[in-house]
Amino acid sequence: MSFSIEQLARHPKFMASLRFLAEALRNRYDHGPRIARMLASHQRWLLTQTAYALHLEYDPEVPGSGLTVVGLRDLITQHRVASRNTVLSFIDELLTYRFLMLAPGTVRRPRRYVPAEISHTGMFGWCLSNLAALDLLDDGGRAAALAASPELMDLAQPRMARHCLETEAWREPPECVGLFLWTEAGGLVVDYIMSQLDLSGETDARIDVGRVDARALATHFMISRTHLQRLLRKSADRGDIGWHDETRKTRMWISRDFLDQYCRWQAVKLAAIDEAFAWAQAAAGRSDPKT
Repeated sequence: MSFSIEQLARHPKFMASLRFLAEALRNRYDHGPRIARMLASHQRWLLTQTAYALHLEYDPEVPGSGLTVVGLRDLITQHRVASRNTVLSFIDELLTYRFLMLAPGTVRRPRRYVPAEISHTGMFGWCLSNLAALDLLDDGGRAAALAASPELMDLAQPRMARHCLETEAWREPPECVGLFLWTEAGGLVVDYIMSQLDLSGETDARIDVGRVDARALATHFMISRTHLQRLLRKSADRGDIGWHDETRKTRMWISRDFLDQYCRWQAVKLAAIDEAFAWAQAAAGRSDPKT
């Protein structure tokens, strides 16, 4: 049985699981910052996951299937995630950084593209980290199952990606979360904050984050310090974050409401991943009684 959204959001270990996931994703940034930034804003997350799903759904018997500009554009614009020009720029960027390449033998339009090996590795690592986060909740063996049978990702990822794209509760983050997630590298900032949470010192309204050096953080994530400070100020004005030392602004806290909304939003994605992976295991004739 896979977790429902409600089961995840109310699970007593869910915040600790999300903290683990945030730290795992932040570590992946440290080892490959350029590719990690492809998932660092919500728009890019939706573009990347949808593009990868289209690639995995390629059927040589179906004309126009696979990852094409037309296919990606139609799906993305249908759900008002990005404009046609943004989709074109996204594909061009992937080609420029060699995360994507023209499929061998492609001689006519629509041109079909395939991810480079570094992109496969990055997506596999992302899936593995999310499954490991789910395993923390029930001592499951999802991550081990994927590591033993990597082909399960090819079945699970398109199902998860399409579900997330079609689900408004994931596609449209809560305003407090979207403030960060709709900006470039904003997801990295949220991952950092979540990875630093001190759950042992929680009060009714505030959770301690600890020392946050905005200058160092901006440098590390290759974003403008002014941009980061503007984001933090807007969030503080909403009451979602704040500082224990208001003058120096170094020791941060986040509100319980911000964390609750973030947890419920993440529960939508993790429930989709859990369901898709369980479905993939069943489709492949494998099962794990703990999932």
